[in-house]
Amino acid sequence: MEIKINNKHIKELIKRYPLLSEASSDIINAFDVLFNSYQNGGKLLVAGNGGSAADAEHIVGELMKRFVIPRPISPELSCKLKEIDYERGTYLANNLEEGLMAIPLVSHTALSTAYLNDVDGNGIFAQQLLGYGREGDVFLGISTSGNSENVILSAIVAKAIGMKVIGLTGESGGKLATYSDVCIKAPHTETFLIQELHLPIYHCLCLMLEEAFYGKK
Repeated sequence: MEIKINNKHIKELIKRYPLLSEASSDIINAFDVLFNSYQNGGKLLVAGNGGSAADAEHIVGELMKRFVIPRPISPELSCKLKEIDYERGTYLANNLEEGLMAIPLVSHTALSTAYLNDVDGNGIFAQQLLGYGREGDVFLGISTSGNSENVILSAIVAKAIGMKVIGLTGESGGKLATYSDVCIKAPHTETFLIQELHLPIYHCLCLMLEEAFYGKK
């Protein structure tokens, strides 16, 4: 599949949030990284702390099911489901949707607390990323300061195993920018203002990805 960027989403984003015009090229570059990974069977792993942890789960929710465009499952899978159990298979065929595989590293309480108890908090995401991540996958690290140590350590592990790294940060980019293939910097220094811009940024990316993979359907 050829990469097709729908510039309307970028234009609409900048229209609503003019401050983000300076981040538009990085948003497009992040889309390229994500598109290439998904196109080649990869997946997205996302992590952040506090409000950014909530953003990580939010992103996964938009990617793993319909965001705006319907994503019906294939006729082949639909038939197989009905062959196994017609009544239940029909329900599944009518209600399941295709997803773009994404895993929030913030959601695994037992594993996270086990690592926290046995080691410390810095390697929580890195340990999960090492287990889930594969060459060709993408790690999206969200840090308003760009200096969250557990996110930076995850970025280092991601690069070591051949993953691409996207940073979503505040104005400076922090240390995370050093380890990122693409760093999208929300042009603010105050945490809550950065977070207010992170949401439209990742919504734009999700819209672009959904249209690229499911727009024709």
